Amino acid sequence: MTQHSSINQVLVPVNKAKGLPNEHYISPEMFAEEKQSVLFKNWPGIGFGVDVPNPGDAKPIDFLGMPLLMVRDRDRTVGVFQNTCRHRGMILVNEPKNIRGTIRCPYHSWCYDLNGSLRSTPHVGGPGNNTHEDINCDELGLIRIRSHVWKDVVFVNISGDAPEFEEVHKNLLDRWKEFDQPMFHGGKTSSFKLEVETNWKLAVENYCESYHLPWIHPGLNSYSRLEDHYHIEVQGAYSGQGTYVYRQLKDDDGQVFPDFENLSNQWNEGAEYIAVYPNILMGIHRDHYYSILLEPVGIDRTVEHVEIYYPEDCQNDPAYTKLIAKNAEQWKGIFEEDLFVVEGMQKGRKGDLFDGGKFSPAMDGPTHNFHHWVASQVKQNRME
Repeated sequence: MTQHSSINQVLVPVNKAKGLPNEHYISPEMFAEEKQSVLFKNWPGIGFGVDVPNPGDAKPIDFLGMPLLMVRDRDRTVGVFQNTCRHRGMILVNEPKNIRGTIRCPYHSWCYDLNGSLRSTPHVGGPGNNTHEDINCDELGLIRIRSHVWKDVVFVNISGDAPEFEEVHKNLLDRWKEFDQPMFHGGKTSSFKLEVETNWKLAVENYCESYHLPWIHPGLNSYSRLEDHYHIEVQGAYSGQGTYVYRQLKDDDGQVFPDFENLSNQWNEGAEYIAVYPNILMGIHRDHYYSILLEPVGIDRTVEHVEIYYPEDCQNDPAYTKLIAKNAEQWKGIFEEDLFVVEGMQKGRKGDLFDGGKFSPAMDGPTHNFHHWVASQVKQNRME
């Protein structure tokens, strides 16, 4: 079976499908192809608004080798640009910083506003002459990358030709519309990362199914059992799982976090965990939500960036400080339980005779949904 035809084994109903072939996890050529067809042509997450909290904050990001710059403008809007000067291609910002004036190129001092427009070109027309008839500043602003901020995740479309984010994820935006309200980031204790020796897709596949709970998360499964979960599948956009039994975290005095406002009854004891394609994993509850950004550092290396948020009522209230830290510790422990699984699957993909595996039609629908989406992106890009 050839590499190009083998993805067709995924593009059939779950009861007949096999998973993505091994090369999608171990082949450098396939990693490069998916960089374009799966990541650059869609809406991956690259960072969080909390990374640039104040006007003038700028953070450089290396996304699969492409230099990007995330900036919060004076009007508090987050923008994303290619982190490259339009003059000679110099990297503009090397480390996170707050920019009080303009973004200045360290090479020839061309300067850009926080909105990307070119402000000044010193000596471009000769010593002491800062203009030249052939240098049109209006045409030489920083290259802006399409971006959209949702739930504080900064999504980008690098190819520039994907449908609007709101169109791609209309179903999910409607599904979680109740949570469109002010949220508070839990601070340093609510921000952590895990470095994993696996392909980023395996982290998505593991996250969006509950099948593994009894064996991998026995503590969680003790009260939110396998049979308490349901599948979430929207072809072409996202998949995951929900639970009918969410148990709020309590401190030693029995205190819990305040709820988000005006939620419907389904959230009294329910929660949902969704993989937003391609690389964002979200969990939402009555009293907090988190996002995991999967950074694909290499074909077998992924960094999981985790941020946790709470109702605005938690802000500046020291009564919740210990509980916020305890909640982060609990989630970190749960996420760490998955590490040997996704790393083990990565090692297993080196088995030449593995054929993509067999899905359980009853249990693996959300995972097959993701495989189907990846295969569809690759196939479509090959046809263009």
